[in-house]
Amino acid sequence: MILGRFVEPLGLITGPVAFHALREGFALPLQGGDIAFAFVRLIEDGEDLGVGPIREVPEDWQEAMHALAQRPAPFAGLAADGPLIMGIVNVTPDSFSDGGRHFDAKAAIAAGHAMLEAGAHMLDVGGESTRPGSAAVTAEEETARILPVVRELAKAAPVSIDTRNAATMRAALDAGAEVINDISALRHDPEAMTLVARSDVPVILMHMPGDDPATMQALAEYDDVAVQVAGFLRDRIATCEALGIARGRIAVDPGIGFGKTVDHNLALIDRLPLIAALGCRVVLGASRKRFIGTLSGVEEAGARVQGSVAAALAGAARGASVLRVHDVAETAQALAVWRACAVGRAPE
Repeated sequence: MILGRFVEPLGLITGPVAFHALREGFALPLQGGDIAFAFVRLIEDGEDLGVGPIREVPEDWQEAMHALAQRPAPFAGLAADGPLIMGIVNVTPDSFSDGGRHFDAKAAIAAGHAMLEAGAHMLDVGGESTRPGSAAVTAEEETARILPVVRELAKAAPVSIDTRNAATMRAALDAGAEVINDISALRHDPEAMTLVARSDVPVILMHMPGDDPATMQALAEYDDVAVQVAGFLRDRIATCEALGIARGRIAVDPGIGFGKTVDHNLALIDRLPLIAALGCRVVLGASRKRFIGTLSGVEEAGARVQGSVAAALAGAARGASVLRVHDVAETAQALAVWRACAVGRAPE
């Protein structure tokens, strides 16, 4: 059982209707942004207490509800007036999405620059494949793969290092990386939490059952996946804060595809506002993943562009602040149109 209280924003609205609902007190802004919510679900110790309009929320839940309207600090110093695009640069020979196309450092650097030109706000560089059933690599091998790429791309944009290993984190930070993205939420390597706590680096905490991609799918069992993932991330945030990592330095990722079935992934995207209710920026990484292929009938990961864009827009509409994607140009174009339609006006 997941203990504690959760307030889940529901009844999301945008555009002129949201403006009027906010003005009349019928809605609150989700994380202080353009998306408003008019209803909430109250959950206590895993029990669903029901759904109701924000005006009818009991007094002892009011503070928690109004906390959902507060805008988190800009993540990694980037402006947060709309969803940010994080371009994926896999420096691996066995990535599920590109089959090692960027394993060569020069190819990875060129791909990163192309993503920035296409509209990426930041880049996520990884040297270890974490697809289901993947084999681990040593920190030494991982570091050798990513260092030349991080050094070069960090000159052009904020770079996130996608790793579970403290040694790789340390080397990447020395090379210019500005964000740590850990699929194990700083659980895999005992030194990782201390490293982050002693630095000013922002960190992305992701949910994954266990701490090993090789076994995570065998652990894909949940009573209520959204509440359990939210509970896990809430506890990891609390652990970080207790060790001096300020909440403003933390983003959270529900871990789409990491120890999740298709139904789990869909539930998490649909209920993403519950993750946003934790008070941190939300990172969504659904790009090209297997569930998109299952839903669309597209077997080849690299051909899942349209499905990936659809998942990214679904996440943006539910409060995702950072979209981790392979197909930057297509996502940027779709986001520009979606956001103009959502707010009811063209960008200034």
